[in-house]
Amino acid sequence: MSLELKQIALFTRDGAPLIAPFDLSVLPGDVACLMGPSGCGKSTLLDAIAGHLNSDFTFQGEIILNGVTLNHCAPHQRHVGILFQDDLLFPHLSIWENLAFALPNAIKGKARRQQALEALKEVALEELAHSYPDQISGGQRARVALVRMLLAKPQVVLLDEPFSKLDKALRSQFRHWVFTQLAEKQIPTLLVTHDEADVPCGSAVFHWPWQTLTQGAHHA
Repeated sequence: MSLELKQIALFTRDGAPLIAPFDLSVLPGDVACLMGPSGCGKSTLLDAIAGHLNSDFTFQGEIILNGVTLNHCAPHQRHVGILFQDDLLFPHLSIWENLAFALPNAIKGKARRQQALEALKEVALEELAHSYPDQISGGQRARVALVRMLLAKPQVVLLDEPFSKLDKALRSQFRHWVFTQLAEKQIPTLLVTHDEADVPCGSAVFHWPWQTLTQGAHHA
């Protein structure tokens, strides 16, 4: 699995450039990091990749995942997983039901519950299965949110400052756990962050303005 952005550029509705054209390649298991001030287009770029670009913006260029151009694919056809600052768990569903929600429709009945419970067991959270989001800690909710995303079998993961609301000690622990999970599954990842500490060792880091990016940059 690999992600390629070819001559990607973003514009506001009136045609003003937000992001100048640039190229980027992220290999399986690698993490590329975008850093820059608020409002420079980091999250908007993730929206464009996921197929959720707001009508206030337009983009040009090619978004290629595993050799397939995604530009005209619907969001649900892109196999893109996103983790945000907020966990976005459904408050009216139990933890196992939140996980089951992400499973493919082809998995039916008791099999959905079983797979959700197995996923919780793998990350040592099985005791939370019947709890609700407001009954567990922020760190636990963050972990559940990542597990839910991974159950959807994404082929690329976009991280939009997912560690920013965690306290310092928990942030370091969760960050390590997230990158370990993604590396083991060989999923290419694009991380948006303001914090240099969020960047995994050896990752490519691109600072705004990104027109200074080199084509096909990635870490070995």
